[in-house]
Amino acid sequence: MENVTAPSRDCGLCPRLAKFRLDNRSAYPDFHNAPVPAFGPIDARLLIVGLAPGLKGANQTGRPFTGDYAGDLLYATLGKFGFATGQYDQRPDDGLSLLDCRVTNGVRCVPPQNKPTGPEINACRPFLEHEIAAMTNLECILALGGISHGTVLAALGQRKSAWKFGHGALHRLPGGLLLADSYHCSRYNTNTRRLTEDMFHQVFETVRAELDR
Repeated sequence: MENVTAPSRDCGLCPRLAKFRLDNRSAYPDFHNAPVPAFGPIDARLLIVGLAPGLKGANQTGRPFTGDYAGDLLYATLGKFGFATGQYDQRPDDGLSLLDCRVTNGVRCVPPQNKPTGPEINACRPFLEHEIAAMTNLECILALGGISHGTVLAALGQRKSAWKFGHGALHRLPGGLLLADSYHCSRYNTNTRRLTEDMFHQVFETVRAELDR
């Protein structure tokens, strides 16, 4: 059994997100419309941290990065580098399993326009802190995007100014934990070529090599 503190279905820490969640329960009654739990084994060595659930992605399916383009790229890449088994099919019941890898978001509830505010990020951070503390085999955290990078550092009690975000950057933090950075695998980033599939694969190739040392 996992011993991880997670937000309740009707978490009220962020009033704006709680209202948006209620609105979505009316507009999309078949959606998950609740905080999205982490996916993957708690004893994994790799934790991937995204920003927040997408309205018609994880907020719909209840599984991180499931149901939108970001998940298409992420889960295909996890399979390529041995962090997943099974076929990803944009559904939480597709049979996909993660291997030595866990995926979560810094903010667990879907925000309007996919943009959580600073206070919302801070309010949800204790759940990430508890997630990290519960992963006793954790060796590497991969932050997807600059906001996730900052959230992870704050959760670890580190100053963002001491560890600057950069795609492909590796940061060996006090205590030995490795923080890796990548641009977020969003459709916007891939459409604008800020992030290419090869660039994303290179990050995972580096992470895989670090874990296999």
